[in-house]
Amino acid sequence: MERFGVAACQTDFENPTERAGIKSHVDRMLATIRQTVEGYGPFCDVKLLTFPEFAHAAPVYPDASGLLRHLTLPIPNEHTDRYHAIAKELGVWIQTGTFLEEDSRWPGVVFNTTCLIGPEGILYRYRKTHPWIPFEVHASPHDLEGYDEEPFPVAETPIGRIGAAICYDWLFPEAIRMLALNGAEILIRVSAYMDPWGATAPMDWWTVVNRCRALENTAYVVASNQAASAGHYPPFSWPGGSMIVDYDGRILAQADPGPGEKVVVSEIELAALRAARQRRIGHDMLHHMRTELYGRYSESVYPGGTMNDRAEHTMEEQVGRIERARRRRRD
Repeated sequence: MERFGVAACQTDFENPTERAGIKSHVDRMLATIRQTVEGYGPFCDVKLLTFPEFAHAAPVYPDASGLLRHLTLPIPNEHTDRYHAIAKELGVWIQTGTFLEEDSRWPGVVFNTTCLIGPEGILYRYRKTHPWIPFEVHASPHDLEGYDEEPFPVAETPIGRIGAAICYDWLFPEAIRMLALNGAEILIRVSAYMDPWGATAPMDWWTVVNRCRALENTAYVVASNQAASAGHYPPFSWPGGSMIVDYDGRILAQADPGPGEKVVVSEIELAALRAARQRRIGHDMLHHMRTELYGRYSESVYPGGTMNDRAEHTMEEQVGRIERARRRRRD
């Protein structure tokens, strides 16, 4: 399909402290999917729907062991099965909100993971590569020695080549550039970006970063932000502002800032994007990179492969890793 609708959906849920609380969140998101596809049917064919970070569960415990006891799930699971069923029924692709994921290959480790699920099933799982340290005690694939899965997967689908990254990942241009270099035409941001770094001046990082990542990678951006009130996720509130941006950084649609469940929809045109990538000589940043100049990227800053076989990942441990990274930079 060359032209179709995409939906950036935001949620406002109470925060579960046990796995049993996840089901009601999924119930509501499945209803949102159906309502959006059917409700916008007279105007466009909505084929891609995205949801925010922590839509299933947030890291409310201060260490990995607490999350593993109460909230983590393997992937696939009963909830991804339900997303697959509705994707197959409606002929859509769903970028799920994040799961706190456990994996028997990595005992004692928690991943913050989102899945792209279509009629075919799970097309990829993306594990957050830049946890919001020191607060988030998830592991990045970078942290695990011997990690052998592609950290920046891109799915080839009938609605284009799709890749996703989560929240703080988007503050690192390198992470999103890797998705683009792997072929992504539609970049999905699954986020819980809180106040004051949201969608309103003077610190509207959310809007600025989404537009910048779109234009510097010549790609559409579909960005779903958490919109929970401070009462649901103290001490933070999330401003929503979910948005769709075209490959020149133009905002095609955006939810009004402020907490609350909302959905914004816009049509996108793959043919126009592909023509621009083929035709442009100026502002073709993907092919103007002078990678040989970036020698400092080969130096380790925040070291990888250091979380294997650790029974406990804590905020205090993260602070120590940050301090060691700072000393290395100073030296």
